[in-house]
Amino acid sequence: MSHLPSTAPPTNLFRPIVRGAARAIADFSMIEDGDRVMVCLSGGKDSYTLLDVLLHFQKRAPIGFGLVAVNLDQGQPGFPKHVLPDYLTALGVEFSILERDTYSTVTAKTAPGQTTCTLCSRLRRGHLYAHARRLGATKVALGHHREDLLETLFMNMFFGARLKAMAPRLTSDDGSNVVIRPLAYVPEAEIQRYADVRAFPIIPCTLCGSQPNLQRVVVGEMLATWEREHPGRLNNILRSLGRVTPSHLLDRTLYDFAGAEAARDTAFDGEEFAAREFLVGLEELQTLG
Repeated sequence: MSHLPSTAPPTNLFRPIVRGAARAIADFSMIEDGDRVMVCLSGGKDSYTLLDVLLHFQKRAPIGFGLVAVNLDQGQPGFPKHVLPDYLTALGVEFSILERDTYSTVTAKTAPGQTTCTLCSRLRRGHLYAHARRLGATKVALGHHREDLLETLFMNMFFGARLKAMAPRLTSDDGSNVVIRPLAYVPEAEIQRYADVRAFPIIPCTLCGSQPNLQRVVVGEMLATWEREHPGRLNNILRSLGRVTPSHLLDRTLYDFAGAEAARDTAFDGEEFAAREFLVGLEELQTLG
């Protein structure tokens, strides 16, 4: 099987992804003139798509920015080391392969039956952040999409009792890295259709990606069921993350319930309001895709 890039991106499938990414980049000031963006390439459909999107913007955006693709080889058994170098060389993209055996560390420190995601993610993030500094990268781009943000939201609610999703743009704990997620508005289904046609040389994850019955998988199936039964629901949930009313939540650190005037509400959110919001959500969903 060839590991070289396929033909140019199919316009009809690529356009909605580009449109959604452009909105996210503009909304959160993700990329600025003169940036050097490190694209984290895992070998999965999301990061391949992200690279295509950023290459597209690099050619057409009114600002200038550099790109360097980076893959973290975690020492997983059977990892095909030639696939990404061959692919990126054929594409003409500057790249760097970072070899760090986090696989042995994670498997040694994770008890049987426990998930590896937390430790694996922490180690991977540390190595990538350090490498970004060595490369002089001003931004670190990750391929998380709409469903990743929403799964994180519900995972935090169900298992951490926190109202928290993934930030589209954030600064690392030590302040030395800015992380961006340009695909934050893009539905996973759009990425999957695009990746299928592009025939990316997918590299399966043999660590966390091979674990059965992950809670994130369960939450993902819940979201997929909602979207099948109520098209537009996921987009409305995503929109709600940007339309927060602190006085109608329970966080006393965000709103002074005792000292402020009592929260006011013009009306209950009745059926008419819900229907109007649903239609607005559908219109925005069509705009994005």
